[in-house]
Amino acid sequence: MNVIERMQSIEADKKIAYFKVKQQLPYDFKVAYAEVRAWKFYRECAKRDLNCHVSVGGLDSITLYLFLKSIGINVPAVSVSGLEDKSIQKVHRQLGIIRLKPLKSKVDVIKEFGFPILSKEIANKINLLQRPSDDNRTVRHAIITGETGDYGGNRSNSRMKLSQKWLELFGGYENENENVNYLQPDFMVSDKCCYYLKEKPCDDWAKENNSVPYLGLMASEGGRRQKSLMINGCNYFGASTIRSAPFAIFSRQDLLRLAIDLNVPVPEIYGTIEQDSNGNLYTTKAQRTGCSMCGFGIQMEKFRPHRFDLLYRNNPDEWNFWMNQVGFGEVFDWIGFLWRQPFMDGDKAWISKKEMNSIIESRHSNQLSFFDDV
Repeated sequence: MNVIERMQSIEADKKIAYFKVKQQLPYDFKVAYAEVRAWKFYRECAKRDLNCHVSVGGLDSITLYLFLKSIGINVPAVSVSGLEDKSIQKVHRQLGIIRLKPLKSKVDVIKEFGFPILSKEIANKINLLQRPSDDNRTVRHAIITGETGDYGGNRSNSRMKLSQKWLELFGGYENENENVNYLQPDFMVSDKCCYYLKEKPCDDWAKENNSVPYLGLMASEGGRRQKSLMINGCNYFGASTIRSAPFAIFSRQDLLRLAIDLNVPVPEIYGTIEQDSNGNLYTTKAQRTGCSMCGFGIQMEKFRPHRFDLLYRNNPDEWNFWMNQVGFGEVFDWIGFLWRQPFMDGDKAWISKKEMNSIIESRHSNQLSFFDDV
């Protein structure tokens, strides 16, 4: 790492530390802070002759839209609403959200690119392993080993490395190159779903309307955008990206409390917002939502009923289509995620580590037997 890179790293660390301090501040401060940042973004956009809108999906962004209205920022909201749960669509219609159409059908995106599972970051790494090229050779090496080479400052054990449990199941594409012994499935994985179904339609609308978005992102939710939010803050004016995330320093508790304070209409898929014996707020049904059939974030689903069990209860025909006809059931079986019916409420959503290790050993044996036969 050269001097400039070291200085940039130190500056980034300072910003992250300062951001984390703000995350620990009281709820009232965070709400007031969000109001200040939202208005600052709005006024700066006006100076640049830009319009603003809210990109809306589930409860977080619905709350953001109503929060902005409550402080006097009246901007339109857009959503590829048809991809959401029916109860979310109902709230969108109630609020007058502008409904957009996806660029492609979800089935077509899955067939062309692969299944959206685990997280966008993990899916992207698996996809790179599944689609090797001379251009991504160094990145593939880093995904398997954590060694970044010259392009990444010659680091080892970097965050580029895929976690061991996913390497065991998806790293087999590099067995010969890296002298490892991992498995490879017979299906593709991709992070492209959101782009074609949600991001591109919203981006196209934004360009047509000379508009930039408010987003309901929170760093506390983790994911690939966490570090970016911590470094760039609530409002970001970049060369190719302009956006505001007024709730960036919020926790889930802050968001749910604000939803109560604003009397936000909570879509039925979430149930109701309640308080447990420790005073923590939670939604009685789904904690997170996305497309009615999306595998991103399932590693956070520890117990049943999970989101797909709720889909089965609400729409068994749709559940059957995605699981048994499109193939999500086979994908979930591969990674050890339990989805079959029936089940008992409170059952674990994942097979145990011991069971997974046994399955991995069995798959290795089957692969060897197959090649021996050949």
